[in-house]
Amino acid sequence: MAANDNERRVTLRGRVFMEGDIKAVTGLHIGGAAGALEIGGVDSPVIRNPLNNQPYIPGSSLRGKMRSLTERLHGSDQNFQVGHTRGKEVWVHTCQAKGEPPQDKVAYKQWQEDYQRKFAACPVCSVFGVTGDEPVSHPTSLVVRDVYLSEASAKVLENLTDFPYTEIKWEATIDRVTSAAVPRQIERVPAGAVFEGFELVYNVYDRAGRDQFPVVLKALQLVEEDYLGGLGSRGGGKVEFQVKAVYARVGKEYAKVAFDLGGVHGVTDELAARIAAWVAQQFADVGD
Repeated sequence: MAANDNERRVTLRGRVFMEGDIKAVTGLHIGGAAGALEIGGVDSPVIRNPLNNQPYIPGSSLRGKMRSLTERLHGSDQNFQVGHTRGKEVWVHTCQAKGEPPQDKVAYKQWQEDYQRKFAACPVCSVFGVTGDEPVSHPTSLVVRDVYLSEASAKVLENLTDFPYTEIKWEATIDRVTSAAVPRQIERVPAGAVFEGFELVYNVYDRAGRDQFPVVLKALQLVEEDYLGGLGSRGGGKVEFQVKAVYARVGKEYAKVAFDLGGVHGVTDELAARIAAWVAQQFADVGD
């Protein structure tokens, strides 16, 4: 049973933007396709921009890590299979409706409202979205852009590294009985490299969405304290977010309102609390 036009209407109340840089505190490896890149026999190459051959951070990688860590923080059920990789099933969390949709109009509306309340209260689905076949297919709130190597870092790295803009880290898997080793080459962006122009866009559609914005800030903190990309348990992937601007576009006028950041900052508890309170103030009139 399909919802009527009023139930299907979605109103954008505004957007919150966060911009800045991402610094690789330790070597960063976000993998590309080994067969496609053909880089001198490297076992595990990084993903590169095909236009200039420079490594970059895909928005999907950052957003996926934010979602994964948010699911882990809240103990969300891994109840939706998205596919397979290397012969293993891959599951994520998504809010799912209970049972089949009733045929009776009144019962269907109640069933749909129950799902909507469940969705709105979920810190994962309300921010990162759900699959399109659920009864409330809400637009995704969070958009994460690709982030590219800064010009300054590119100039420093282009003549100093093993490959263009990257280093090679040798690792070995060692047989615990015979001590025989199987070496392999891992490509990484060196520590200290800066990726500039990261941008998060958070769409506000209703009060519940407004109130879930702190989930985004917490997810950034979780990534900083965990790792981005691969090889995190072996020292790689530690990053630092350097926030340079926060602003909002509010209402039908889409008026721009800037947050007084007062310089470049990391995503500290104090800054996160200030930004969250400011966002709540800007969208104070947003209803359900």
